[in-house]
Amino acid sequence: MSRLHCFLCCRNGALIGATAWMLCFGLARFLPGVEPTAVAEASIAKDALKFELDIQPILTARGCNAGACHGKARGQNGFALSLLGFDANMDYDAIVKNSRGRRLSPAAPRESLLLMKATGQSPHGGGIRFGEPDEEYRLLLDWIASGAQRTTASDPTLTNIAISPAPHSLAAGQTEKLTVEATYSDGSTRDVTGMCAFQSNEAAVVSVDASGQLKADVLPGEATIMARYMGMIATWSTAVPRAETVAAERYAELPSKNFIDELVYRKLAMLNIEPSAPCSDTQYVRRVFLDTIGRLPTADEVLEFINDTAPDRREALVTRVLERPEYADFWANKWADLVRPNPYRVGIKTTYSLDAWLRNAFRQNMPHDEFARQLVTAQGSTWRNGATTIFRDRRQPEEITTLVSQLFLGLRLECAKCHQHPFEVYGQADFYGMAAHFARIGTKGTGLSPPISGSEEIIFVKDKGEVRHPLTNQVLLPKPLFGAEREIPAGEDPRVAFADWMTSADNPTFAQVAVNRLWAELMGIGLVDPVDDLRVTNPASNQPLLTALAEHFRELGYDNKRLLFMILTSHTYALSSEPNASNQGDYRNFSRHYRKRLRAEVVSDALTDITGQPEEFSGLPRGTRAMELWTVRARSDLLDAFGRPDPNQDPPCERATAATMAQTLHLMNAGHIQQRISADEGRCHQLAESTREPSDIVSELYLTIFSRPPTTAELESLTAEFDKPETDRRKLIEDIVWAMVNSPEFLYLD
Repeated sequence: MSRLHCFLCCRNGALIGATAWMLCFGLARFLPGVEPTAVAEASIAKDALKFELDIQPILTARGCNAGACHGKARGQNGFALSLLGFDANMDYDAIVKNSRGRRLSPAAPRESLLLMKATGQSPHGGGIRFGEPDEEYRLLLDWIASGAQRTTASDPTLTNIAISPAPHSLAAGQTEKLTVEATYSDGSTRDVTGMCAFQSNEAAVVSVDASGQLKADVLPGEATIMARYMGMIATWSTAVPRAETVAAERYAELPSKNFIDELVYRKLAMLNIEPSAPCSDTQYVRRVFLDTIGRLPTADEVLEFINDTAPDRREALVTRVLERPEYADFWANKWADLVRPNPYRVGIKTTYSLDAWLRNAFRQNMPHDEFARQLVTAQGSTWRNGATTIFRDRRQPEEITTLVSQLFLGLRLECAKCHQHPFEVYGQADFYGMAAHFARIGTKGTGLSPPISGSEEIIFVKDKGEVRHPLTNQVLLPKPLFGAEREIPAGEDPRVAFADWMTSADNPTFAQVAVNRLWAELMGIGLVDPVDDLRVTNPASNQPLLTALAEHFRELGYDNKRLLFMILTSHTYALSSEPNASNQGDYRNFSRHYRKRLRAEVVSDALTDITGQPEEFSGLPRGTRAMELWTVRARSDLLDAFGRPDPNQDPPCERATAATMAQTLHLMNAGHIQQRISADEGRCHQLAESTREPSDIVSELYLTIFSRPPTTAELESLTAEFDKPETDRRKLIEDIVWAMVNSPEFLYLD
């Protein structure tokens, strides 16, 4: 290096004054605060630490690049890192080059701002991340002293990580220490346990701390532990069975209607959990009606079923109910939550067109693969082909990709749009490669003009269209997640190639997410929960059952009704919700039925059937049922209280299923409910004016509202009220109905 070069560096602010001159000539060792070892280590190139291999793992392990710290979109206090270290170039520049390199001090490594902040020697909003005695401090110090080097092409790269010991079951209260080993391209290995992030998917069963230490709780079940290191993930699964064993003969004695029961029993046997007793016939008939068509059975339908003595009466009931016309409205209503947009954004007529398309699909019992294909490849007028509405609402390839992947692949890829998915192997190249299938979607029309988007729009396929990687700016060819990229010639629709791959046997998640949704609707919770988040770090509670259901669904030609029949007629579906001593803590293995609150529209329509008076919806004809509403913009305080989607919420929408104070107060005090109960044309008035005996009236109310006859005690208690001289017969019947609809037995499906 020449003296002139040194002088120019100093003039440009890279180095300052005498310090710069002395560093350039190797005299920095004589400066105060500069350690001789630091300068000596800077010359040892071959053994120097590298940023990607040695430093980024520290930033990730200590939370520096987490979303709550410098990994957020705009960083923290002027210092921004890529989230979880997905962009090494950005992170290196932020530390070494940005802010004129003031975060590092090669001349005096210990005085580097990066170390001073992390150790608390300088004020730091993130607090102390490690101390000088810690290994992280030594590695960072050595890296700075050795020149803050990057990984080169000749350096080894991380290939995989593995957890030891081998997976095994744990006893209640048992502890276990996990070790994570990283393997590199040159065959070398490294213990990276201390640099990993650990997480348990069932912390109530098995918890894990930051060091990889496991502890099994007393609750029986299964847990999967995730270890994440530098964008790679490894999992470790374990089970915690009950200490009390159950004889194998007990499971062999249980009724088994189909493969569902066999696989559920196998899992329960592993955990030493016994299933609950079967539910009653009255519970079963109410359960089937509400789960299948969202409607209460009438009193006559309940009596017909419980008086039927045929051995196949349950199978016959399911067959009849599946053919009811209400089936299409009920399941279209569920799918509307997933795809129906705000009508003030896409247009009222467009939203109505989509609703009509959904109802027609379920009336035809359209196979699920064809249902998905028609949505994904839709073309034409938004007023004539309702399936095109999703492309009017989601106008960019990235937007439609997040929707389609969540609905039909069971993958939440939203994270991979900006960075490496923190719990999966997918990155930006995977996300935008899939988005390239939707790059040629064209539109004709006036577009969107909220809050009144009234125009028609034509969706078509253009000859051109591309998607670029947001970091490299490289044009990406269409590529499915589990396949190879391919060039789609002009004139062809890339979405067709995507639909072919999506519904093929090569893509296991399509059938799995479909059956998981149906299972969750019937059983109260999915085999995978949430239902649209299938990933190795969120495993199914019974993977053999999920796999078998998916394979059976494919064999059935993706026939929704036939799959529903299989589940509805299983012994597992017909279990009681009453727990026994072994399964009272089980919420994932279906050893009993899990009660769930009725859907908002079901509550509204049930009140219509009970009172004989419909709810009034503005702008719609009298007699319109809540399940027939084509938009969530139709005003209804009851539907809002019971959790229908917010009209401004983007699909897919998840409904809140928890009970709230607003629901309780609404049922108790809402004027429109009381008016329907006390209406002159309603059921209560008709029963009061009839000559029927009090016992008949009470029995009809119980059969209508609870789908069961009253018990002897209930019947005697209520009929006695009719005999009191001060009793107003009509008022008494109204009070009975009001009390029953405000009870958990009405509001919850048991």
